[in-house]
Amino acid sequence: YSMSVAKLTLTIPDGKLKNFVNGQFSTADAYIDSENPATGEKIFELPDSSIAEVNAAVEAAKTAFPDWSKLPPAQRCKYMLKIADLIEENFETFAQAESQDQGKTLGFARTVDIPRAILNFRAFAVNTPDRTETSFCQPETNTINYSLRSAVGVVALISPWNLPLYLLSFKIAPALAAGCTVVAKPSEMTSWTAWLLANVMVTAGLPPGVCNIVFGRGPTTGMAILRNPAIRGVSFTGSTLTGGIVAKESAPFHRKLSLELGGKNAGIVFADANIDKCLQVIQRSSYANQGEVCLCTSRIFVQEDIFDSFVGKFVACVKKIVVGPPENSGSFYGALISQQHWDKVAGFVDLARKEGATILCGHTKESLPQMPEKNRNGYFMLPTVITGVGDESQLMQEEIFGPVVCVTSFKTEQEVIARANNVKYGLCASVWTENSGRVHRVARDLQVGTVWANCWLIRTLNMAFGGVKDSGVGREGVKHSFDFFTQEKTVCIQYD
Repeated sequence: YSMSVAKLTLTIPDGKLKNFVNGQFSTADAYIDSENPATGEKIFELPDSSIAEVNAAVEAAKTAFPDWSKLPPAQRCKYMLKIADLIEENFETFAQAESQDQGKTLGFARTVDIPRAILNFRAFAVNTPDRTETSFCQPETNTINYSLRSAVGVVALISPWNLPLYLLSFKIAPALAAGCTVVAKPSEMTSWTAWLLANVMVTAGLPPGVCNIVFGRGPTTGMAILRNPAIRGVSFTGSTLTGGIVAKESAPFHRKLSLELGGKNAGIVFADANIDKCLQVIQRSSYANQGEVCLCTSRIFVQEDIFDSFVGKFVACVKKIVVGPPENSGSFYGALISQQHWDKVAGFVDLARKEGATILCGHTKESLPQMPEKNRNGYFMLPTVITGVGDESQLMQEEIFGPVVCVTSFKTEQEVIARANNVKYGLCASVWTENSGRVHRVARDLQVGTVWANCWLIRTLNMAFGGVKDSGVGREGVKHSFDFFTQEKTVCIQYD
């Protein structure tokens, strides 16, 4: 391994990604197109991997497991640090690929996606606990008990299209650190950076079969992975609907499950909030990455005393947001992932109009700015603010996952807690108030996995991440991911 390796480029040989199985790149029988959402044009083809191709990847992971799991943790982590260094060395290539593949701005890929992927490999390499055993003496029976932790085996890691390398690395890194071997499937809509990661793994000298990456759609490739009995754990991030399928298919195998699913996140603004700071952050929490982040705010509850003034200021801020080509430094966000997703998000705005809600700005209200010729067929949408929506409306109940936000008023603390909790989801919330007692009361009573007070998306891998209700099962983070990818055994010894 040397840091002077040939740089990765954006060139894809033959315009086709290849599966990465047992340390080798292999062709597939069937391929599907992947397009650039900002242009609507095809950029490459990727495998739609078959049962046989998936089974080969699982078999490679099974074969690699005994040696990899017995490797001292420090040696496993050396490979991970090499991978992190190589992503960093090829930083711009990864950022360009992520932006072109997903539609997000190049600025977002450079400041969020790729730095976080590097951090994931380094943080799990450095912080993964390798001495977590416990012991207990029972003098009355002359016995000593102690525990052992071992890797669960071959794990399936299935990641979504919104933060492709960020979320894939958030699973691969702890799995490898814990001693598991991996079969990973990125979203078929955003597979480019996973393929680049496979190239990095070859250069880093990762032993064959330790991490296998197969490409394809959920109903074909994903289902083949889930139906393979050798898979002992599944970590999935994606929609609640698909999460249900993952759970159902996994049930007969009694395997470990970690599901990070959808959200319908509330931002709660009390009358005593620092409004200037709140406006600055809440427009980012509403529209970052085109609103395609599971943690984005999509319902804003504003205390009635300040409702009118807040809405006026918020709409003024939102109208200044620049939507444009992802490579432009002035673009705040880029294009939605696909035509199908654009239609879904636009459908919610149409529904708002039918229900008699007020569209204050955005889609259907103003026209998109003039786009360069190459971006005329891109899936762009203006940031949209809607008021006058009832709590039971689909706009307040369903995950929209786009640049559409509903703003409503409330009177009391107890009322807004009940209304914020009145959804099937429970991923996160943000609370805006200068009253510290209120922060603690509201945070305690909100049915979510994470509460941010007077901030948003400040994260540390040392804290648990995950949701409640339909937002998922399990937690991720340094300690929690290690617990998920390992299992505990008790040994009891009697002495004379």
